[in-house]
Amino acid sequence: RPMKHKTLTLGSLFSGSGGFELAGMLAGITPVWNSEVSPFPVLVTHRRFPDVKHYGDVSALRGGDLEAVDIISFGSPC
Repeated sequence: RPMKHKTLTLGSLFSGSGGFELAGMLAGITPVWNSEVSPFPVLVTHRRFPDVKHYGDVSALRGGDLEAVDIISFGSPC
């Protein structure tokens, strides 16, 4: 009987303009949420990834409040 493969999911901290999210999508990984505060990159990621939950400032995040993901990427320091 064939095995079902689960699609991997991604959360991104210090997301910037969404490089990790884009790479994930190209690799078949589903971006779920991200965190970024710089205004222009936030506009870019909202446009490129409208279905991704945008959390803003990483210092305001509480891990228990985030949706569980398989991979957490981060681009710090920018």
